[in-house]
Amino acid sequence: MYPVLASVNIFIMRLWSLHPQYLDVKGLLALWREGLLAQKVLLGHTRGYTNHPQLIRFKDTGHSIGAIATYLRGVVEEAERRGYCFDRSKITNRYYRSSISVSRGQIEYEVNHLLGKLSVRDKQRYRALNESRRILLHPMFTKVHGPVADWERTQN
Repeated sequence: MYPVLASVNIFIMRLWSLHPQYLDVKGLLALWREGLLAQKVLLGHTRGYTNHPQLIRFKDTGHSIGAIATYLRGVVEEAERRGYCFDRSKITNRYYRSSISVSRGQIEYEVNHLLGKLSVRDKQRYRALNESRRILLHPMFTKVHGPVADWERTQN
C-alpha cells in the first residue's frame, strides 16, 4: 500500500488589475484577504512574502503603503456595492493619488486567468466577463500598451 501524501497548499497572492466587479464572492473575499496581507507585508509587519512578485508594482510607486491602501479602498467599494461589510478600519490612512500603469498583455493574461476560475465557480460571471467588449480595470490602474508584466508568474 502506498502512503497517503498530504496535499501541499501553496499560497499564491493575486492582486487583480481587473475591476473587482468581475470577481465572484470567493474571489472578492480572497482579494480582500490577500490585499490586507500585502498591506501588512509593505508595512513591515510580517517576514513572509516580502519579495512576492505581486507587490512589485506597488513598491515601484515609491509610496507602496498608500498605493496598497488605495487599492484596498477600491475592493471595499465593490464589496459595499454588493452589500457586504468589509472592515474599512483595517486599511491604513494613507493614499496614493496617481495611477499605476498596467499593460494590455497583463490585462489579457488576467482576464484569461479569471475566466478559468469563473468557468468552474460562477457560470454567470464567466459569461458576463467572456462577453465583455470593454474590460474595466481597478480604478487605480491605467491601461498602456505592452506584454504581460515581468513580475507575473505565468503558467507555461
